[in-house]
Amino acid sequence: MSRAGGRAGNENSLTQQLGLAIERERLGRDSGELRRLLNSLESKQDEYTRSMILHSVTRCVYLLEAEASACNADDIVLVASMLDDKENSVKIQALNTLKAFSGIRKFRLQIQEHSIKVLELMSTVWDSELHIASLRLLNNIPLPDFAHPQLRRVMPALMEILQSDYILAQVPQHHGPRSVYLTALDQHLEGGEKIYLLGSGSDSSAFSCFTISFIQVQVIRLLSSLAQKNDLLYDILNCQVHSNFLNLFQATQPGSLLFEVLVFAERLSEGRNTPHYHAVKWHYNEQSLHEALFGDESRLADRLLALVIHPEEEVQIQACKVIVSLQCPRDMGLRPSLCQASHSYFNNRE
Repeated sequence: MSRAGGRAGNENSLTQQLGLAIERERLGRDSGELRRLLNSLESKQDEYTRSMILHSVTRCVYLLEAEASACNADDIVLVASMLDDKENSVKIQALNTLKAFSGIRKFRLQIQEHSIKVLELMSTVWDSELHIASLRLLNNIPLPDFAHPQLRRVMPALMEILQSDYILAQVPQHHGPRSVYLTALDQHLEGGEKIYLLGSGSDSSAFSCFTISFIQVQVIRLLSSLAQKNDLLYDILNCQVHSNFLNLFQATQPGSLLFEVLVFAERLSEGRNTPHYHAVKWHYNEQSLHEALFGDESRLADRLLALVIHPEEEVQIQACKVIVSLQCPRDMGLRPSLCQASHSYFNNRE
């Protein structure tokens, strides 16, 4: 049997075993499938087998709730140890498995302990699949305070990922064998969509696809969360960005991305207007995010005004919220006299 044929046989076998395990759980019986997979992960396996086992573990965690909840801390340690694997494909599957386990409350604190390692991988390995897996995990767990120093170090990398072009595809039911299967079983994925990555070597002609900004949305969500941390706000605002950063606010961008970018801008605007932030005189680089959004030469106001008439209502509403936050900072209590004094942000750009 050829190597490809053997791999296909392994995949079919794992799928059949999972189907039987689901049926046993439905009947109230422990199939033992998840435990069997985790035990096999401890044995020496080749890279492909490790990836397939982790992929099957991920599916089991989502579909076999009772068995997943019966797992223990040692299982999380075992999966997390795969983040040190030399093969990126194994790292990616380990990240997906940790993301699945993070949906179980008792494992969340333990998975947080590996956040620094995840951040390190994301900033040192320039791989779009790994970025997706890392970001989805980080956005699913509260990041602990001890990770803040590492977050400061990776902030430039996050900004670079945000401004990079990735091609993702939403593929139909009959997708080609060379697609990279990511999250069809993850019910937490936005809109229940199946997201696939067109990596190098993928046959794009086999897909009916369109370009979406899934990675950018995930980065923005992470940055929006971090922008609410007082000790990280300046690091975010002083991050260097490309000269065309405001293209993220163009009306031609996908509505989901525009909404998240606007939420991010609102949180930054609110954060910089708090008494805590005003207590310090901050200095920003000329090419910083602060200057791109709030500097004297910024064209953010023009973008916001254009988005007020965007066809998607949630984008319109969020654009208005950003405008209000720029004109009437919350710490001013939205008093009319103070709001009028801040109208110059838009008047200067008319």
